[in-house]
Amino acid sequence: QVQLVESGGGLVQAGGSLRLSCAASGRPCSGYAMGWFRQAPGREREFVAAATWTGGSTYYADSVKGRFTIFRDNAKNMVSLQMNSLKPEDTAVYYCAADLKPCRGYYSDYDKVLAYDYWGQGTRVTVSS
Repeated sequence: QVQLVESGGGLVQAGGSLRLSCAASGRPCSGYAMGWFRQAPGREREFVAAATWTGGSTYYADSVKGRFTIFRDNAKNMVSLQMNSLKPEDTAVYYCAADLKPCRGYYSDYDKVLAYDYWGQGTRVTVSS
């Protein structure tokens, strides 16, 4: 069992920055992929960013490329999302998620909600115009 806890959300003006963090506990296996998703009111949960175990490969939704950066610190079992140049359309609840299938040698379908085994409770980000 893996527990994920997000932090760092809040209210920010358009053009500002926020850094979200996600701490994993419960002895996750070595090799898991981590992702960030978001869900705005009335919309489906959507992919934002993901990173492989080493962080050597990172993936981003087109809507956040060049503005968001995902970081991993496996020594601390943490993943962060640095969000710059925020826009009102970035307003959503942000969730981190862990996909443990790469621990068993499987590929992570990193941009799919159903690929992930564990989810945090979410942290709200509001960007005012």
